[in-house]
Amino acid sequence: MDGQRLTFRLMGLNNQNFIMEDEQTGSWWQQVTGEAIFGPLKGKSLELVMSDEVSFEIWKREHPQSRVLVSTAEAELSKKNFHEGLEAVKEFGLPMSADPNDVLPQRELIVGVELEGQSKAYPVEVLVKQNPVVDQIGEVPLLLVVARDGESIRCFDRRLDGATLEMYLKPGTEGPLVLIDSETGSEWDFSGRAIAGPMAGRSLQKIHLLKDFWFDWKIFHPETLVFRAGF
Repeated sequence: MDGQRLTFRLMGLNNQNFIMEDEQTGSWWQQVTGEAIFGPLKGKSLELVMSDEVSFEIWKREHPQSRVLVSTAEAELSKKNFHEGLEAVKEFGLPMSADPNDVLPQRELIVGVELEGQSKAYPVEVLVKQNPVVDQIGEVPLLLVVARDGESIRCFDRRLDGATLEMYLKPGTEGPLVLIDSETGSEWDFSGRAIAGPMAGRSLQKIHLLKDFWFDWKIFHPETLVFRAGF
């Protein structure tokens, strides 16, 4: 942050999100947003790094030379102390009460996307049933796709070379998921790369998403839209 490398430790919980304190300035940071909410760096935000929450099978297939973090005895002890420490950390924020008029159950698992000042929550159950989902936030046409495991989810910008691609699952295939675009008939894999057809070798731009509980996403995105099946 501003040329300074920060080191973080767990400070507390805010509505079940970690509050982290940096050792250098004593500022407190919110896990879900990366924003400093207290201390000398209040209002500053850490730069978001694109990340993936996918099965190891998918990761290994796409990155065969990837290194793997192997747990050590010291790491296991640290993990044990960490989880025990959660019982003792201070809880910040106000307890939440269920809203009977809420559009989703409090602990509904969603993936959230934030673009151009707008945000949208996509219930994972709906994404699995309607896979893939083509949608739009602001001026950005999106593709949300769920892998065969039903848990690994990615989001892409459907624009390429000035065209907006319409995507659907290739029927009757086994093994890794394959998509087809209706504009060129090219085939695409779960990484967003065209593996056959006129677009072979091209890739869609990946869009950051966050897998989260509905109550948590709603707290930090109070004006969020919610995707519904068939809409």
